[in-house]
Amino acid sequence: MAAIDFDAPSIEVARALVGASLYVSGVGGRIVETEAYDESEPAAHTFGGQTPRNAVMFGPSGRAYVYRSYGLHWCLNVVCMRSGHGAGVLIRAIEPTRGLAAMRERRRQDDARLLCSGPGRLCQALGVTHAMNGLRFDRPPFRLVPRAEDAVVEVASGTRIGISKSRDLHWRFVLAGSAFLSKPMRAG
Repeated sequence: MAAIDFDAPSIEVARALVGASLYVSGVGGRIVETEAYDESEPAAHTFGGQTPRNAVMFGPSGRAYVYRSYGLHWCLNVVCMRSGHGAGVLIRAIEPTRGLAAMRERRRQDDARLLCSGPGRLCQALGVTHAMNGLRFDRPPFRLVPRAEDAVVEVASGTRIGISKSRDLHWRFVLAGSAFLSKPMRAG
């Protein structure tokens, strides 16, 4: 298995993460949906520069950036590119494979398709909180397993979800045909 190069541009990392497996304290599964963000585009938290909230995004690559969305849900990103450049990848959905009982209990949900289909659901199911902000993806509680080099993975791309700026960028990457996406890909 080839390691994922977190120093690469966010769109390359986002594509490489599809088909990899992510576990938090042993609970997780295969990543089926990601979105790339970069400080050069207005939808990124880093677009306006470094703040106390987004400081992790400007630090070393391969770290977790955990933030609260709309004051309700935690969202998990992995920082990429070199230090000082605010870029990252939002993990939007996984196909649950390990720790389903824990996920079902945390989410109070029996349908496996709804356990981790969306960034807020994913974080709740995996037990991700702000206490993990800044932690390395290559150390516990995280375990990231790149997809096998010979794995055949069809990655589709489209526009990102739930943003009002930079909506035309095709920086959402999904495992084609997955039933575990947060939302279906739009045709065309």
